[in-house]
Amino acid sequence: MEKSTGEHYACRGGKSRRVGGATFQVPMEVRPERKQSISIKNMILFARKRSGKSMADKLSAEIIAAYNEEGGAFKKKEDTHRMAEANRAFAHFRF
Repeated sequence: MEKSTGEHYACRGGKSRRVGGATFQVPMEVRPERKQSISIKNMILFARKRSGKSMADKLSAEIIAAYNEEGGAFKKKEDTHRMAEANRAFAHFRF
């Protein structure tokens, strides 16, 4: 359980910044409390979308999938990191 909640949450978020008429997604570090809440929110969100009998079964399946680096919550984290990496050129707009 420690690995799935400890490593599988986003460490960068994008904040919209309007500069000169254009809007940029500026990557920013996220506080540890926020990281954990985002990861739990995503786990619950993707567990609800799973097919299964009970919420406990669906949530346990999502946690196991995140531990194995697969599933919806892990994919969401990877997409967020990829977006932050792609927009790293706009990091100088942080202020």
